[in-house]
Amino acid sequence: MVNKKEKVKSFFSFKPELAKTLRTYNKQKLSADIMAGIIVGIVALPLAIAFGIASGVTPEKGIITAIVAGFVISAFGGSRVQIGGPTGAFIIIIYGIIQQYGIEGLAIATVMAGIFLILLGFFRLGTIISYIPYPIIVGFTSGIAVTIFTTQVKDLFGLTIDGALPSDFIEKWGCYIENFSSLDLATTLVGIITVIVIFCTPLINKKVPGAFLAIIIMTIAGVVMNDLFGIHVDTIGDRFRIDPSLPTPVVPTLTWDAIKGLVSPAITIAVLGAIESLLSATVADGVIGHKHDSNQELIGQGIANVLSPVFGGIPATGAIARTMTNINNGGKTPVAGLIHAVVLLLIYFFLMPLAAYIPMACLAGVLVVVSYNMSGWRTVKQLMKNPKSDITVLWLTFILTVIFDLTIAIEVGLMFACLLCMRRMAETTQVKVLTDEINPEEESDMEAGNLEHLIIPDHVEVYEINGPYFFGMASKFEDLMNHMKERPEVRIIRLRRVPFIDSTGMHNLQNLIEMSHKNGIDVILSGVSDNVRAVLEKNGFPELVGEENICPNINKALEVARIDVERHSQQQAV
Repeated sequence: MVNKKEKVKSFFSFKPELAKTLRTYNKQKLSADIMAGIIVGIVALPLAIAFGIASGVTPEKGIITAIVAGFVISAFGGSRVQIGGPTGAFIIIIYGIIQQYGIEGLAIATVMAGIFLILLGFFRLGTIISYIPYPIIVGFTSGIAVTIFTTQVKDLFGLTIDGALPSDFIEKWGCYIENFSSLDLATTLVGIITVIVIFCTPLINKKVPGAFLAIIIMTIAGVVMNDLFGIHVDTIGDRFRIDPSLPTPVVPTLTWDAIKGLVSPAITIAVLGAIESLLSATVADGVIGHKHDSNQELIGQGIANVLSPVFGGIPATGAIARTMTNINNGGKTPVAGLIHAVVLLLIYFFLMPLAAYIPMACLAGVLVVVSYNMSGWRTVKQLMKNPKSDITVLWLTFILTVIFDLTIAIEVGLMFACLLCMRRMAETTQVKVLTDEINPEEESDMEAGNLEHLIIPDHVEVYEINGPYFFGMASKFEDLMNHMKERPEVRIIRLRRVPFIDSTGMHNLQNLIEMSHKNGIDVILSGVSDNVRAVLEKNGFPELVGEENICPNINKALEVARIDVERHSQQQAV
């Protein structure tokens, strides 16, 4: 047996994947990781800038997040190939938090979310994320994709809109439609060509990052149009002052009032970060054939989100697109993730001023492609073939994500999914009554004994429960008994196919037995499984029905019932 010291040691035994892979590291793996890290760093650059701006912060904050979080997630995570950084899923969450609580509030919420993630991993709750129904994940992911696209319409078409854009989804589209006549052809052309370049690049060469190539082409095109033809397209430099210096670390002040006010957004960041990172790691597992450590991955994600705000960054998580880019370009170990962060750091120091010339429409085009990839329309189409309950949860989550926000969508989606699940369980639990005979061919091997002459004696009813005896079906039993015309002398309740019984089920069964006894009806329990019997014994059922009336199989129960019927007859004769 494992002693307490070994259990405690096992509980605290967490080891990053980096430490495990370095034991067998060699030159071949290093060469592959360097190449993959450089390519992933180049791919991550335009995405980090675009995600930063779309989230309501400056472009350098997006890159800083990719550097700090990307390095930490690879150093302390539980996956060999996971690449971390800012992602599209966080855009709407971050933007909303900044609007309500400011940059300081976002920093505090991100640190709190990081602590929550560390605790989830520390207490080995990494697998709990797998209990979130798939339709909910697809619903809110597709909803986020639609919301991201909506936020980019203004920059994609160069619309001139006075004042700030409405935050409400419907009002925002109303504003777009009202001002669509202000469309700028040059800006629209830059955005559309960006999308075309990104989509067509893999058809020509899968090794070249489409987003990076599109940014180079459209930045050069923007400069040429401005210098030679006097056609100006809004750039990053027109809206932001680029500062290539590394920010001074500042630890956010965690006051009790701030913590209380930011618990909800922090939980949202933590839940979304956990879901996205573990989904990304799971997808990577299927490609490389190696299982990640979900608890260690959550710890790595948590540390990254604690440190990212210290350097002025935003929330981060595992990024599926960059992770797959890492795998496709030969990344073998977390070293590739470390190199990708170093590449971004070098670009930040030496090439960041050039980012001022990148057209905003080009970044909008990049995010349009991101939203298209996130939409998962093929998955949605496939899920439409599923049961109506799954479809309902999918569309409910999608609509709530788009119209309201992700927090409400996940809460309501989970509640609705749980209610539907309980309804399904209640529907699968069946209760039937037998008054004549039991067909041996329908019997399973779960009960021992002779199954040849299972004739039910007169004045005896046999109730068969198939499925969990829980609060969702407890009333079924009472309804069935109330519809029986004749009152029996003995009721046999077969529990052989009841895997578990909850407190409501026990309360219902106790009431049933007590009411039966008041009406002079004996109750016999048949085929009680070990785990159900243990629960019944703890709640005093052997004393309530009598130990002799808890029978191992239906044969014994019928034998006891015959004796009880004879006793009733003798009492009536006297």
